Amino acid sequence: MAGTWAKAGFDLHLDVAGKRVRAGLENALRDAVRTGRLGPGTPLPSSRTLAADLGVARNTVAEAYGQLVAEGWLVARRGAGTRVGDRPPAVEAAATPPPALARPPRYDLRPGTPDLSAFPRAAWLAAARKALAAAPYDALGYYADPRGRPELRSALAEYLARTRGVRVTPDRLVICSGFAQGLSLLCTVLRARGATGLAVEGYVRRRYREAASACGLRPRAVGLDAHGAVIAELGDADAALLTPAHQFPTGVPLAPRRRTEAVAWAEATGGLVIEDDYDGEFRYGRQPLGAVQALAPEHVVYAGTASKALVPGLRLGWLVLPARLVDEVATAKALADGHSSTPDQLTLAELLVSSAYDRHVRRSRIAYRRRRDRLVAELGRRAPHVRVTGIAAGLHALVELPDGRDEDELVARGAEHGLALEGLGAYATERSRHGPALVVGYGTPPEHAFTAALARLVAVLG
Repeated sequence: MAGTWAKAGFDLHLDVAGKRVRAGLENALRDAVRTGRLGPGTPLPSSRTLAADLGVARNTVAEAYGQLVAEGWLVARRGAGTRVGDRPPAVEAAATPPPALARPPRYDLRPGTPDLSAFPRAAWLAAARKALAAAPYDALGYYADPRGRPELRSALAEYLARTRGVRVTPDRLVICSGFAQGLSLLCTVLRARGATGLAVEGYVRRRYREAASACGLRPRAVGLDAHGAVIAELGDADAALLTPAHQFPTGVPLAPRRRTEAVAWAEATGGLVIEDDYDGEFRYGRQPLGAVQALAPEHVVYAGTASKALVPGLRLGWLVLPARLVDEVATAKALADGHSSTPDQLTLAELLVSSAYDRHVRRSRIAYRRRRDRLVAELGRRAPHVRVTGIAAGLHALVELPDGRDEDELVARGAEHGLALEGLGAYATERSRHGPALVVGYGTPPEHAFTAALARLVAVLG
């Protein structure tokens, strides 16, 4: 026997099992309280109402309530009805207690995440209200264009051409759920076209190599030096994943000559360059480097994301594609998840069109530059034995350690100080040659915690 009752604005399903109705009702209510479906203080319907909802006698419900009140599961007060008790009876502990959750670090200096507390909530909500008010009803249905909403693709085309020099029209854009999904879509399409290998830089995020392998491509690392990825080593790779503007995680930009070499390699071999412009908005000590894609739009995929300029939780990224790949990538997107969140796409489009996105990026650039300068100054003053590099752009710096210092040891010491750190070795490949270093992200701590995070970093490095 099952029933649903409504009380205080919500519904609750009770599964009353067995031939003994009263016992089944008592068990169903105990289970609802024990599992948390009915929280402390939750009001229950009157015995008359619940009896009608469940199709049982009123006395059956009244007797079940009385038994549970006696056991301490429920409380009943004259004029106030019956409610779940504030402190349900203790239950016997499991024979094997669940493992304790790892305590999160108090301060996080790992790279890759912006200051989440700086997300422009007011601007986002204002843009969402305006965008949704103007959106047609059919925009919110199942059958959306897998390439993404035309409003966002149009706004992004203008923004990317203006700020990053990308050669793009809205029909060349596919909206995806962050860069990770975009890379998986590309690898899926390339494998279906017969590709077998993806070249990656000498230091790279492990999950990108894993994504390529999961799609059937063999990742192969090429050398990395002071001029960026060694393009001459791309050889017979079918595609190359590069971070030309600010190599992640070393921070080295791809030298102009090698940018030209990358395009020449793609044109000569039919290979594809995947340009991950993960932090293109944040440049400090020099003019922004234009996108490699502008040199050869039919041989380079430009990939961007809102994860650094806004927050990763939006899961919004984009691919600017050669004409021959648009339909295939859109089909792969449709098979993967249909399309990205329509309300979020419409909101980001409004944020771009209204210039609120530009204003937020400019404010963020100033704030992150100040943090970078504080990091460099503090380490120069209190930890002169380390060298800070890769700081012309982005939200992280490479803190190079003296010979003999062990990355893992420092990461462990950081954990003892409540500080999350990451060593360069976490990104190593078979072509890694750099000495020991920490990859320090200065974007994550909220402003009020940044000074304390720096103090703990200095203590760990001391």
